[in-house]
Amino acid sequence: MPVETDIFNAKNVICTFGHGKKLVKAIDNVSFDIKDQEIVSLVGGSGCGKSVLAKIMLGLIKPSSGKFLYKGNEIKNLKTHWREVQAVFQDPFSCFNQFFTIRSQLKDSFGIFKKKPSKKEIEDRVDQALLAVNIKPPEIEGKYPFELSGGQMQRMLLARIFILRPRVLIADEPTSMVDACVRANILDYLMKIKSELKMTIVFITHDIGLAYYVSDRIFIMHKGKIVEHGSPDDVALKPKNPHTQQLLDDIPDINKKWLEREKKVVNVVE
Repeated sequence: MPVETDIFNAKNVICTFGHGKKLVKAIDNVSFDIKDQEIVSLVGGSGCGKSVLAKIMLGLIKPSSGKFLYKGNEIKNLKTHWREVQAVFQDPFSCFNQFFTIRSQLKDSFGIFKKKPSKKEIEDRVDQALLAVNIKPPEIEGKYPFELSGGQMQRMLLARIFILRPRVLIADEPTSMVDACVRANILDYLMKIKSELKMTIVFITHDIGLAYYVSDRIFIMHKGKIVEHGSPDDVALKPKNPHTQQLLDDIPDINKKWLEREKKVVNVVE
């Protein structure tokens, strides 16, 4: 259950790229708060600004104006911030160096800690993290990232989260590159991590169905703005914004013929 303590707090946040006529407002006057141990989903189509907002949460991008706080303070020291705020990304292969073994890279994760554990403790914690995501340590011994499947690599990212034990996890489209069966497993592992580590999770997704399944609250984004927010039931079952309705209409329905679906697409006024 969420705790009434703010983890993230945004007030009138604006983030722009470019200059003059080429100025693009990626985040447009956004304000919100995210509570400790809450699961919040940022939902929207491509280019809506959700991934830029995720990068602000990670400290990778600074807002052009407005205030963005983590536990009441501005993000200044990135290494300190990353001890508590970590991410899993859409493409797990891009997060691992293809020239080093998986196990060596998992062990390198301990470099972010102030006090590095002993070699034996590192080996033991890597083994525990692999077992937590249903991978037997011998299965990846001596293997490189390109020798594993997409689903296995996504689980390697989650194993790294078990090792680092952050307070906040930013999950940016973590299931978009895997099939339906693996997607369900990845979500189960994420919920297991959340329960065991008592984490806050921010999901970044275009899939409002996924958001409805996992979230305490949903934020709908469009053109850099949060156009609707609320509980999953309020947002998905009683949508007030046409962009929310469009996302709901885009959910595949096997009981409708494709031509019938096309006729019912909502024409959203830009």
